[in-house]
Amino acid sequence: MRAKSISLVLLAVLVGGCAGNQSGQPQAGDTRFVAGDGKMQVFAAGERKAAPAIQGPTLDGGNASLAAHKGKVVVLNFWASWCGPCRAEAPVLKEVAAKTKGSGVEFLGVDFKDRQADALAFERTEKAGYPSIFDQPGKVALAFQGTVPPAAIPSTLIIDKQGRIAARALGAVKYTDLMDTVTKVRDE
Repeated sequence: MRAKSISLVLLAVLVGGCAGNQSGQPQAGDTRFVAGDGKMQVFAAGERKAAPAIQGPTLDGGNASLAAHKGKVVVLNFWASWCGPCRAEAPVLKEVAAKTKGSGVEFLGVDFKDRQADALAFERTEKAGYPSIFDQPGKVALAFQGTVPPAAIPSTLIIDKQGRIAARALGAVKYTDLMDTVTKVRDE
């Protein structure tokens, strides 16, 4: 009974909010989860840092990279099937992706620290309409350390047409915040 209680508490922490201490940025290799409020933080054009060159295998068996989207705005979303806020924001991401498709905006997911079978089931259910890199070891997430805490799930970055990080949200994004920020960065 005690083991079951401990398991339920751990599951509640992971699914209930992917929560942790947001007071400081985790160090490399830190696996504490960082909660966020989902609000978009937009970086002034002169303060933007170049996004790292990332690539990897996708859940659908292909390959994806930021370089393949050069000259376009890219919405990069870090998610996991076991994360409750990730499930909650999935319809928002799907809708914004559909509404901005063909207007110079591309979406790319990064499935973080997940079992591939669970991630594929999540994708079948949500039908996002864009690929996700399978980042089980967390290497893609670590490449963004300094901008996104490696354990902040969900997190969303908006990469501008010049390949720089234009905005970020830690936590589940809201429709209006995401759509307004994507549109602003696209129209720059």
